[in-house]
Amino acid sequence: MSNTVLNLTNADIYQRDSLVLSKVNLTINQGDFYYLIGKTGSGKSSLMKTLYGDLRLKMGSGEIVGFDLKKLKDNQIPFLRRRLGIVFQDFKLLSEKTVFQNLEFVLKATGWKKKEEIKDKINEVLEKVGMKEKYYKKAFELSGGEQQRVAIARALLNDPELILADEPTGNLDPKTSLEVMELLNDIHKSGKTILMATHDYQLIIKYKHKAIKCEGGKLFEVAQNIPA
Repeated sequence: MSNTVLNLTNADIYQRDSLVLSKVNLTINQGDFYYLIGKTGSGKSSLMKTLYGDLRLKMGSGEIVGFDLKKLKDNQIPFLRRRLGIVFQDFKLLSEKTVFQNLEFVLKATGWKKKEEIKDKINEVLEKVGMKEKYYKKAFELSGGEQQRVAIARALLNDPELILADEPTGNLDPKTSLEVMELLNDIHKSGKTILMATHDYQLIIKYKHKAIKCEGGKLFEVAQNIPA
């Protein structure tokens, strides 16, 4: 189906030589929001890394935003990641560069050349995440919540078909976590598709979306009203 952005069929997920999830079947369609939950070490990060090409899919089949994960070649990975928005727990910003320079770096690396178009795009995504006024600040001068907002802005730069958010509130205090989650919720309402790995059950209860769980080497869908 044309509106399917991710499809895994009987996929085995490995971390190096260790099988962490077996026979994974998952379909995510355009406009979906899924939580990916499970204890530390249950396979959440390995699944995420497989989806953005950091780990190879050895068994089963998988397609994400038009790329075949089984046949993915090293030189295709940058093109895959241009179609994805990836948000990490530890932000992964260039700390000595300004907010603007961090975003400019990504656009130039993905083929943008015209200065005015780059500037307009950066202003657009910073406006969406409420950071337009702090474009001149260096990343290390920002709070954790502000850094994550910039990281989300970076994920939006190339209008991704799917946003993969790997524990995006993991390094944030409860109040800031709520603010970041509110932002992700708004982005979802604007039409974006999101898969978010999290262990923050308070967020899951407050913002109800579909949830899939890694447990005992398997991945399965769980009820949306997860008890605390």
